[in-house]
Amino acid sequence: MNADQSKTAWPSVRFERRPWHYDSDLPVPRRVRAAHRGDYRAAIPASIAGLAVVPIGAQTSALATEAATEIARFDAEFGASSMAFAPLLLRSESASSSQIEHLTSSARAIALADLGRTGRNNADLIVSNVRAMQAALNLAERLDGDAILAMHRVLMEAHWPDIAGRWREQQVWIGGSRFGPHEAEFVPPHHERVPAAIADLAAFMARPDLPVLAQAAIAHAQFETIHPFPDGNGRVGRALVHALLKAGGLARSVTVPVSAGLLGDTGTYFAALTAYRAGDPEPIVKVVAEATFPAIGNGRRLAADLRATRARWADLITARRGAAAHRLADLLIQHPAIDMPLVARELSLATSNAQHAIDRLVDDGVLQLIGKGARDRVWEAPEVISALDGFAKRAKRRTV
Repeated sequence: MNADQSKTAWPSVRFERRPWHYDSDLPVPRRVRAAHRGDYRAAIPASIAGLAVVPIGAQTSALATEAATEIARFDAEFGASSMAFAPLLLRSESASSSQIEHLTSSARAIALADLGRTGRNNADLIVSNVRAMQAALNLAERLDGDAILAMHRVLMEAHWPDIAGRWREQQVWIGGSRFGPHEAEFVPPHHERVPAAIADLAAFMARPDLPVLAQAAIAHAQFETIHPFPDGNGRVGRALVHALLKAGGLARSVTVPVSAGLLGDTGTYFAALTAYRAGDPEPIVKVVAEATFPAIGNGRRLAADLRATRARWADLITARRGAAAHRLADLLIQHPAIDMPLVARELSLATSNAQHAIDRLVDDGVLQLIGKGARDRVWEAPEVISALDGFAKRAKRRTV
């Protein structure tokens, strides 16, 4: 990065005129028909793969360096922990990323959806996002177009299979009217341009010569500008951030809940994406860097709450040390809602022994039954659920 580099060194999107074919059979008012007649302007994303520098100022560069250091410290701290925080941090980040898209759900509903108790639409979508983010992390070493399609497939296959894992085949737009793109806030590129734009982005993400956090922030903004899917772009784009943080060696063990940091001021986040399209990458680098600090603080608070909870359980559990009930208590930090098959599978227990461990934790006040009936019995750990809901509430605030 070069602090003296002019802001004009980063190209803005250009625009091209495209014909709009309005469905004349739709019964709409004449005003709407008139507003959506004729050509519209679609973006042409700049090619960024070979740009020499990222033109941001010295202050933002220093902030990004400090944020990268904090991410690496957080990863080392919780990667080495004896408690398995990684699954809950991943789930919390996925829930926060979904919440930016106005997909909200309680920690209990998300835990039940993760258990396979579907039917709560937002919770089901959030669990799909957990799996998409995990797919992104698994594919971190080869972030090309096929990897992006794989992430989208995991995200959408259960809810919108017709578009899952496929580049869009129609024009999309952000804001404005559903009848056409003419009054939109932003019109991403025509779908014919998507594959080439993604190939350019993949080449940018593969570069080893850029600071990792700045590279991740800009790759995210470029992805959102391309907007290659009919739906799911924001969630896949934020998953790319985590894949790049892992590929760059900053977050190898746990997921830093960056989206939880962005939630505190989504207006600034969206404004930074707009500035990027106008040729200024500095705001999105700054926003992502600033988001890491409250996100890490919130993640540490969640970990502290869970450690305190597990310590209280150690005093409550009456089973002998080393019994399955203690191992089940550890499992609850990752899976705050459980059923008997999950316990038997995860702890390699016979069904009778799994049920005995569950019953012991119910008697000791760690678990409570929330599902009734012989085939639908589910138990939850209320203290873990409460800790996760607390994390989500803090993420909405500008400070934690």
